[in-house]
Amino acid sequence: MEQKDHIIKVSKLNKSFGSNQVLKDFSMELGRGENLVILGKSGSGKSVLIKCIIKLLEPDFGEIKVLDQDISELDEDEMDLLRKDVGFLFQSNALYDSMTVRENLEFPLRRHWTLEERENKAEDAVMEALEDVGLSHTVNMMPAELSGGMRKRIALARTLILKPQVILYDEPTTGLDPITGREISELMISIQEKYKASSVIISHDMNCIKMTSNRVIALIEGRNYETDTYENLMKSTDPKVSEFFR
Repeated sequence: MEQKDHIIKVSKLNKSFGSNQVLKDFSMELGRGENLVILGKSGSGKSVLIKCIIKLLEPDFGEIKVLDQDISELDEDEMDLLRKDVGFLFQSNALYDSMTVRENLEFPLRRHWTLEERENKAEDAVMEALEDVGLSHTVNMMPAELSGGMRKRIALARTLILKPQVILYDEPTTGLDPITGREISELMISIQEKYKASSVIISHDMNCIKMTSNRVIALIEGRNYETDTYENLMKSTDPKVSEFFR
């Protein structure tokens, strides 16, 4: 099937937790090769949105298409196959403390590659992913031996190892000092350029947003309140939008 220009399309998505309606008729499209940032206050539904996109949460109603597939129609095996093409960088990094860096990176390969593929290609895949994030020397180290910024890079390397078409970043610079946060933002840009990957970035770090975004969605009151470039949103006279830039 020939894919359209959008990699992800979300239409009239609704999600509630009890009486709290987090997403209300939320719609968006992610273009091919685009970095799209979702900007919103804490608790506004940013992380809920990307968890719905990867089907870690089920929406109440609405439509989500990823790589031209309606995810509501996919069973668990089909969804696992789709997730090979959708990398998820968790806010907490989600590295396994008991595994070396190499073993952490090999984990998705064990799930998605055959034994023959792993025996023939795993070493090259691990080293390429580590070289992409500038940490090839850490291959035999444990996560506890790494700084916070290094752990974030290793988590990103693990996300990259299957060469996904889409990357979902959940607060990629949270908890990092400004210099390290800038390095991660620069790394995200280089990954976009090298792999032509399309990304949804959840962030409230304005420096990261300014550096990495092609477009920004202001998620306000559960809706796609406004979508534009960072520069245009920064000039907005709408008080609901301008408060993000004060």
